[in-house]
Amino acid sequence: MNLYEQLLAKQTKLSVIGLGYVGLPIALEFAKKIQVIGFDIKEDRVEMMKNNMDPSEELPASAFEGCDILFTAKVDDLKDATFHIVAVPTPIDNHNLPELKPLLAATRTVGKVLKKGDYVVYESTVYPGCTEEDCIPILEEVSGLKFIKDFKVGFSPERINPGDKDHTITTITKVVSGCDDESLDIVAKVYELVVIAGVHRASCIKVAESAKIIENTQRDVNIALMNELSIIFNRMGINTFEVLEAAGTKWNFLKFYPGLVGGHCIGVDPYYLTYKAKEFRYHAQIINSGRFVNDSMGFYIAKQTVKKIIATGKNVLSSRILVMGVTFKENVSDIRNSRVADVVSELKTYGLNVDVVDPFANAAEVKHEYGFEIVEKPSGKYDAIIVAVSHNDYADLQQEYFLNLAAEKCILVDVKGIFRGKIKGLAYWSL
Repeated sequence: MNLYEQLLAKQTKLSVIGLGYVGLPIALEFAKKIQVIGFDIKEDRVEMMKNNMDPSEELPASAFEGCDILFTAKVDDLKDATFHIVAVPTPIDNHNLPELKPLLAATRTVGKVLKKGDYVVYESTVYPGCTEEDCIPILEEVSGLKFIKDFKVGFSPERINPGDKDHTITTITKVVSGCDDESLDIVAKVYELVVIAGVHRASCIKVAESAKIIENTQRDVNIALMNELSIIFNRMGINTFEVLEAAGTKWNFLKFYPGLVGGHCIGVDPYYLTYKAKEFRYHAQIINSGRFVNDSMGFYIAKQTVKKIIATGKNVLSSRILVMGVTFKENVSDIRNSRVADVVSELKTYGLNVDVVDPFANAAEVKHEYGFEIVEKPSGKYDAIIVAVSHNDYADLQQEYFLNLAAEKCILVDVKGIFRGKIKGLAYWSL
């Protein structure tokens, strides 16, 4: 029996290291077919999952039903697995450089339990070459085993979209790769157990790593173009969303929109590619320019808001602002790398009084991560209201809601343009 057949026969187990918004859905899907060990270093998260609770608040309790899975924070429990999937975060540091500590720590954990015949597959987004140049040497060092001779490695980038109930692990084509033909075949077959959409077999690990990183880089650059256009059109007194609506009537026009670009994918992954490009003595001009534009948008929105308040003749120092939404995207609780924080921090540098609300975000996490409070609900009258995140809860709001919160000459700043054409009773501005 090969490893794939052993997994099917439940003679061995598959492990998932890192049970966040990527790892947990993968672990639960596999646990419907084979025996799984779900490992996370945070014991409080493990206890929640043992009670059918998703700490990321993405999955309902029903997703845990009928799953053959052991949730654990004990490294020794991983010894029972022979197919290991690493799905830990790969963020950037304060200098926009790759932060590989979680990935390398997880690699050391796997190395401690690695045995002959085992497979290790990485799902964490990295720069091309990271798996072979940074991770495999650690696996060899910690385990004392030899790559390919004693164990095999593959790379299959995650493609999960937080908050998206239609595009899930089972419905998105999975890119898979291996260190040789045999490993590619085994890795592909294992993922085909759960991925209904099928798999794409990349020719090598570096191709799979590169494919993932350009998916988000492409989106980032295109959104940056829309953001730059919005700045230009704002100076011309033209509504960007109306321009895009008109241009979108052409069949081959690419429909991207301006906005805040944060989170742990689009706002992070391009930096991994530009970092690696420097090793080859190439400065990625378009990618870096796109990153600069997108990372600047929070400050731009704040400054435009302040300008409009000043234009009404009001004293900025006594003005009150309501910011609606602080998560990195709509309908999720994840606040990592939220660019709304840039809006808030910039507004405060002008001495404005800022209230922040969000139906999804955890107030304690926001305070710890960004240093400002979330209020339970708006109170009093505001001189400007910024709808920063297009949560479904906000999309259904009517003009009357904003009028009840609005002071005289209040400005509604609609970052995503969701209220375009619906607001008549107060000043309106969007990107």
